[in-house]
Amino acid sequence: MARHTDTIAALATPAGVSALALIRITGPDTKAVTAAALGFAPQARVATHCDYGAIDDVVATLYEGPNSYTGEDSLEISCHGSPFIARKILSDLLGRGCRPAGPGEFTQRAFLNGRMDLSQAEAVMDLINARSDRALAAARAVLRGALGRHLAVLIDGLVGALASVEAYIDFPDEDLPPEDRARLSERVGAVLAGTDRLLATERTGALLRHGFATVILGETNAGKSSLLNRILGNERAIVSPEPGTTRDFIEAPANAGPHALRLIDTAGLNPAATGIEALGVERALEQARSADILLVVVDAGRPAPPLPPALRGCITPSNTIFVLNKADLLGGRPPAAAPPAGFAAVAVSALTGLGLDGLMAEIARLAEAMQDTVGEERIAINVRHAHYLALARACLGSAREKVEESAPAELLASDLRGALDAFGEISGKVDNERMLDQLFASFCIGK
Repeated sequence: MARHTDTIAALATPAGVSALALIRITGPDTKAVTAAALGFAPQARVATHCDYGAIDDVVATLYEGPNSYTGEDSLEISCHGSPFIARKILSDLLGRGCRPAGPGEFTQRAFLNGRMDLSQAEAVMDLINARSDRALAAARAVLRGALGRHLAVLIDGLVGALASVEAYIDFPDEDLPPEDRARLSERVGAVLAGTDRLLATERTGALLRHGFATVILGETNAGKSSLLNRILGNERAIVSPEPGTTRDFIEAPANAGPHALRLIDTAGLNPAATGIEALGVERALEQARSADILLVVVDAGRPAPPLPPALRGCITPSNTIFVLNKADLLGGRPPAAAPPAGFAAVAVSALTGLGLDGLMAEIARLAEAMQDTVGEERIAINVRHAHYLALARACLGSAREKVEESAPAELLASDLRGALDAFGEISGKVDNERMLDQLFASFCIGK
């Protein structure tokens, strides 16, 4: 197929009116198309101001392969951000022999041409979608090859272990000496430990990509919706002195320091609720049971009510903050509400904003404590990585058992090869065109 040898073009900036728009071209005919479209051959890596026919004055920059994003000759055309102008230029390029790029095809070519491994290619979308400092740092780390470097260490150790086993397969009459089996068990154990360290970041990856589910919980009229509005800085939820105003949960994005949150306001926990209000309470409990962080809002001027038995075990000092609301009404008196021993508590006023900075700092502290790192690096694996790491872990665990049981070398080698194949799937060293097509189809056009 000529799919990956065509010259392709696409708009690389979002559709709509803007100050500038960027059109990208890559492929073997890039220079010929550029010369025909612009009337001259631009110098590589020099931004050149020129006319694009009678359509617009543009800035064109040529990047020669293999030192380009895709590893091929590439051109970027920066024009004025009129959708009409961008469409006219793109239409002209397509008329000169380019074909429209598919979703993610520029990055797919970068992968196929060895400019990045598959984990780095996936990190491009994480970088684009990042909505917090921590998510951005994790995406940048993987894009710069952090996951690939850790995998390379594991693969090197695994290849060494596999080589020693296959040496004995070539000489079937020889048994592995006891000291060699001990060394082999140590090698497999080291790779297994490194795999576990990477696998432990799966939850961190989910939290960074989707945000911490932060559920605001409490009795009716404690000020939950007012707290949501205060954190967001706008009137997202209806606030009323009438009990039971919130019947269903309301979700909105926010940030606490370097962390992205999904704030979820819930119905008041009224034990006497009936009908629709009772359904709202049940939904509140469901949200609480699946929360990453819980903000239990209580009236600072009254003793804290008991929490529903259904939440026992869900609320712990590591995931919960007691928010002592209406602190502006205390008049200097200490809060009457007190959290259980060991739980963090922050006095705030959703009405005035008193104590809000302290609350957001406490939320950020909890969020930070929930994240795993690999040494000094913030690596956040995704679901696909986790699947293959778990597969590698299962193979390595089986291999270590076979070492201890003095199983035949052929069976041991099979497990080690299975782990090696699983690692290869993460970096993309295993050829699987169908899997690649599906992966890059999730990218945006022009990337």
